Amino acid sequence: MTILDEDSLRRAQDLLGHGFDQPDLLAAALTHPSLGGTPNYQRLEFLGDRVLGLVISHWLYETYPDEAEGKLNRRFTALVRKETLAHIALALGLAPFIRLESGAQAEGTHEAPGVLADVCEAVIGAIYLDGGLAPAQHFIKTHWATSMKNGPQAYRDAKTALQEWAQGRGLPLPNYQLVGRTGPDHNPKFEIEVSVKDAGTARAHGPSKRQAEQQAATHLLEKLAPERDI
Repeated sequence: MTILDEDSLRRAQDLLGHGFDQPDLLAAALTHPSLGGTPNYQRLEFLGDRVLGLVISHWLYETYPDEAEGKLNRRFTALVRKETLAHIALALGLAPFIRLESGAQAEGTHEAPGVLADVCEAVIGAIYLDGGLAPAQHFIKTHWATSMKNGPQAYRDAKTALQEWAQGRGLPLPNYQLVGRTGPDHNPKFEIEVSVKDAGTARAHGPSKRQAEQQAATHLLEKLAPERDI
C-alpha cells in the first residue's frame, strides 16, 4: 500500500481499538522509510520502544512480586523481542495497512518480521503521543495479555514451533503451499496449506501469506497437541 486514505485509517483505528485525535500520527506509524517525502515510523518506533519497556517492566513487577531480577529480565526479554512484536502485529492484521515504496511492497517487505515489529512499536508511540500513557498501557495490556499469561513457550511463533516439533522427531520440515487467493489487491485473502510428512496437514486464511502460514501452523500444532511436548 502506498496511500492511506480516510477509510483505511478508520479501519486501522478500529483494529487498534483507539480513535486518534491526530490521525497523522497513525499514518506515520504505518509508513515505511522506503516511502520518501513523507513522515515515517522511525522516530515513533524509538518512542514506542521506550513506552513498551516501561509498561511491561511495571506490569511484570506487579504481576510477579516474588520473582528475582534475573527471571523478570528473561520474561521481559521474551515479551519485547522482535518475534513477539511481529506476532502481535500480524494478529492485529496491520500488514496490509503498511505504506511502502512499490518495489518493497512487491518484495513482501510489509510482511517481514523486522518491519512488523517496528510498526508495532511505532503504533505504541503514536497512541502515547495522541492520548498519553493510559491508552498506550491499555493497548499493551490488551494485546500482550496472552503472552504474559502463557509464559515463555507462548513467545515462539507457530512456524518456529512446528519446525522444531518436526525436527525433534526426525521428520521433514513443514511444507507451505499457496492454495488460493481471493479479494481485491487492497484487501487480499490468502489460503495456505501446511503439511508435515507422516504427521498431518492443515489450512488457514489470512490477509497476507505470512499470516496465513502462521495460522495454518497454529492449526496443525493444535491437531498434533496429543503428540507434542513443546
